[in-house]
Amino acid sequence: MSPGASCSGVPVPPRPAGTHTFLLPAAPPFVSKFTINRRDPRTASSCFGKAITPKRCFVVAGGLTWVDGVEEELMELQKTQEQSSGKLKKRPPLRRGKVYPQLPVPEHIPRPSYVGANIPQELPAVRQIHNAEGIAGMRAACKLAARVLDFAGTLVKPSVTTNEIDRAVHHMIVEAGAYPSPLGYGGFPKSICTSVNECVCHGLPDSTQLQNGDIINIDVNVFLNGYHGGTSRTFVCGEADESIKHFLKAAEECSEKGISVCRDGVNYRKIGKKISKLAYFYGYHVVERFVGHGIGTMLHSEPLILHHANENSGRMVEGQTFTIEPILTMDKAECVTWENGWTTVTADGSWAAQFEHTVLVTRTGVEILTKL
Repeated sequence: MSPGASCSGVPVPPRPAGTHTFLLPAAPPFVSKFTINRRDPRTASSCFGKAITPKRCFVVAGGLTWVDGVEEELMELQKTQEQSSGKLKKRPPLRRGKVYPQLPVPEHIPRPSYVGANIPQELPAVRQIHNAEGIAGMRAACKLAARVLDFAGTLVKPSVTTNEIDRAVHHMIVEAGAYPSPLGYGGFPKSICTSVNECVCHGLPDSTQLQNGDIINIDVNVFLNGYHGGTSRTFVCGEADESIKHFLKAAEECSEKGISVCRDGVNYRKIGKKISKLAYFYGYHVVERFVGHGIGTMLHSEPLILHHANENSGRMVEGQTFTIEPILTMDKAECVTWENGWTTVTADGSWAAQFEHTVLVTRTGVEILTKL
């Protein structure tokens, strides 16, 4: 997705066998996922639904091929974890609520350069690699984002509105002397994203009241002392069905599995292969339209991190920071975007879950900067 932009809103046609060229959006909005428009290979849409001209293209292999079988560790998981056969209680489709005006930020708090532009930014073709000072700045921003997300999770209760969560989180961020990165990115009007049930991503906080048994992904990004830090988690409101608990556990494990392969010199594609293999094992589906991205002094930059099996080139470099944020759905479903240009949901109402971290590549492994 392009920062702050939503999917194109046009259902993606089934991918035929073979290799295809996908044009990725030139500049993503704040939400650290990017949308691919496969219907028209000449254009791409930012996550905010704005048409933008792609600058380069990437080749992604068509279809998944499992050549090495299921890993022993997955077989062990299968022995200890069985998916609940319980049926998800049918809930009414997610409805659009009232969106309230954006909240003010004190003048003394520094803003990212994109604030006020109201258009998607060019996606810089650079990798954000940090020296000791930069790493310290990233750690501080990411730790704040993690603390804010923990606080946001305590607000998830039946009858609470997503706008109330946004307001409380906004105040915590500005009181810490930081700026909520999503606010004003490409015209995004709120300080966080709140994606409920079948909302895949970029849900606008509004008058929607949470109900017992709902799930909600809260996506937090902060800009502190010149550095961005981003993280998200899917929370349960009240009590959840066993099938939902299993789904969320699997989604979090997929994120952790993708992170576990990171270290200096490793191919980026290993992230997607690990994630998609585990999702396949559990019987869930990875949303291919949205990806992770480089993050640092810029909210979005290369590399684009694909969460599904792919053959993209490129290797990780020590000192580099980027996000890993796979979105899983319980059933394989197309994505559509509401007319607000942001909120993207599954066409058939299948529920979605996402867990995101900002990571730092090290010589011997990876440091999860947004983990408290």
